[in-house]
Amino acid sequence: MEIHEELPTEHEDKLISFLNKMIKFAVKILAILMVLVIFWGVIDVIYVLYNHLMKAPFMLLSISDIFRTFAAFLVVLIAIEIYQNIILYLRTDIIPIKLVVATALMAIARKVIIIDFNTLSAMYIFAIAAVVFALGITYYLIEGNHKESVDYECEEK
Repeated sequence: MEIHEELPTEHEDKLISFLNKMIKFAVKILAILMVLVIFWGVIDVIYVLYNHLMKAPFMLLSISDIFRTFAAFLVVLIAIEIYQNIILYLRTDIIPIKLVVATALMAIARKVIIIDFNTLSAMYIFAIAAVVFALGITYYLIEGNHKESVDYECEEK
């Protein structure tokens, strides 16, 4: 089996080789920045939770407070998924399609969880449903193919 390399640093054209190295360096900078965003997001979750718990009534959360807290948590989890996507771009042995689709599912799930049905039109809600459905089918097909290939590889050995 041939190893997949998205950005080969060894290339016959020295310019392409240099540019691929620069892109890999840029991806590493993005990874560092995403880790900072994740930590800032955690601090934000703590801040949001603290503010909601300290206001009257003391140490009680309303339903809207809980939804805002969930939204803050999910944003951090989506940032972690994006960080994993960034790191996968540096690897040469895999193509990160499954993780990208999972990240998109997580982002749309966040939207569904915090959605305010009173302010949106029916078409907007149907559009979100179509995106969830399409991403769900895509994830199912990718996961199904992955399991079949793993089973096939196990049978060969």
